[in-house]
Amino acid sequence: MKNISIKCPAKINLTLEVVNKRNDGYHNIKSVMQMINLYDYLDISAEPSLETQIILSGNNPDIPYDERNLVHKAAKLFLSKTGLSAIIKINIEKHIPVSAGLAGGSTDAAGTLYGLNKLFNNPLTIDDLHAMCSELGSDLNVCLNGGCILATGRGEKTKRLNTVPNPVTLIKPSKLGISAKTAYSKCLNHSGGKKSNKTDLLVEAINSNKNNLKDFLHNDLETAVFNDYPELQKIKKLFPESIMSGSGSTYFLLSDIGDVKLEGYDVISGLNFIPEGVTENN
Repeated sequence: MKNISIKCPAKINLTLEVVNKRNDGYHNIKSVMQMINLYDYLDISAEPSLETQIILSGNNPDIPYDERNLVHKAAKLFLSKTGLSAIIKINIEKHIPVSAGLAGGSTDAAGTLYGLNKLFNNPLTIDDLHAMCSELGSDLNVCLNGGCILATGRGEKTKRLNTVPNPVTLIKPSKLGISAKTAYSKCLNHSGGKKSNKTDLLVEAINSNKNNLKDFLHNDLETAVFNDYPELQKIKKLFPESIMSGSGSTYFLLSDIGDVKLEGYDVISGLNFIPEGVTENN
């Protein structure tokens, strides 16, 4: 039996602009996404077998450990694309909050594809892996690439940017998760007014090696859901420079606020931008 350990980083959206809704139900976006050093860990083992089995386990009771899990779907797709047959066991050690706008499920699925490919001596090219990521979801390509990424289309079209070192603090209402479907639906019906163009401005700032990125942060989804959740309004009141990541409910600051305790909120400080995506955990 072969084994491999993969670390799967979270991402934050420095910008997220919703361009329009597509015929396939997804939305076209423009977003600068940045990986941070908050990780889930996958322990993957595989044993050749005439009968294929995918067995999931983990430490978080809030996610399913069956075919509903994106990790299971990624493993199944990998076996289908390669024609391999095996008993695959994957333990998911979660540290990235669930339904938080941090791509926890996507990074774990991208890590599954990356890990299985290495475990089976790279039967697929990086282009093959990216095609599978695109098939499975919108943020997987970003998580496979890693670092700082300009994502367009529904998120599957990626262009690497320079990673500008920044400290990060995450603030999430402990009992609030916002589904992407809910956030995008609200955004579609929200009359937000003039587009911000913050993504283009941020890309220009990064390319010009500007260190202060705070003036360019923006999220259309935050504008759409903000008035519906007092928990989000409290974060913004306490930390006016904070911005929501993805579809929420996590907010982030590009600063380290230290050991701050907020009742009803999970605060993770001491984080940083990182230049890589999913990778082997040596």
